[in-house]
Amino acid sequence: MSPDNSLTRAVSLPNLTVQQLEYMVAAADNPTRAAAAASLGVTPSALTQGLAELERRVGLPLFERSGRHTRLRPQADEVLAHARRVVAETRDLARWSMAQRSGSSGLVRLGTIDAVAVQHRAEAIRSFHRNQPEVDLRLTVAPSGILIDGLVAGDLDLIVCVQPANTPDGVSFRHCFDEPLHVYAPEGESRRPPAEWGPWVTFPAGSNTRAVISTGLAAVGAPFEVVAESNQPEVLREMVRLGLGWTVLPPVGSAVRTGAMAPARSEPVAQRRLVVGRRVGAPPDPAADALASALTRPDSGR
Repeated sequence: MSPDNSLTRAVSLPNLTVQQLEYMVAAADNPTRAAAAASLGVTPSALTQGLAELERRVGLPLFERSGRHTRLRPQADEVLAHARRVVAETRDLARWSMAQRSGSSGLVRLGTIDAVAVQHRAEAIRSFHRNQPEVDLRLTVAPSGILIDGLVAGDLDLIVCVQPANTPDGVSFRHCFDEPLHVYAPEGESRRPPAEWGPWVTFPAGSNTRAVISTGLAAVGAPFEVVAESNQPEVLREMVRLGLGWTVLPPVGSAVRTGAMAPARSEPVAQRRLVVGRRVGAPPDPAADALASALTRPDSGR
């Protein structure tokens, strides 16, 4: 029997452009076509034409248009995931080629949680910026989840965050340091046994630090009834000072100014691991490598 040509014939690749894929990412990340076009510096009509051409070349309807809005159809999810990868890797390539031409890495986009930027690695970041004036260092301070999303999307080159329970595809983590987390109580309540701790003011649901806190409290038999949330340690500290609840924070971020906050016990209830994150397969970047090494040195603390 002769082979089935429909099975052995090579798959024909659609002639897609990086620009078309960039248009798709912008359309997915912005509320209107006008906003998507503005984010790329093109006209709405150019964006619309580019998206239509992308659909034609893929051979599937990818978008639903309603007035100024462009929504992705469910079947576009795989195309969007591919587009994000290609756009992120093409940006990496553009930055790498520019570095090779100029002899300098040019730009390092660093993202950290607030405790790293303000406390634990503030001096390392300052020293790098001072000693490498030719490098355009841009710092983003945000919660761990947002930083990881930015790294995956190609908007950040290097992050320092709380290690997540599961490592996202395309990301590698390197240990930076471990940070103890202590229980703090409103004034006059710190002598209560663990079974009577709380209620709690803590980080938002879904955050990596909250998951560590929940596990640590469960291990000592403490209930975990949450009555208020904030990403900002300073806000949580003030909530405790006002008597709204208990919290768990790193010791540096919970320094007492007025005596209204006391540790429930001397030993930490948990420990969170801080890690440096990079994209797997990103082109070599000497400046980003140097900064990552500075951030992970044992003597790089404040």
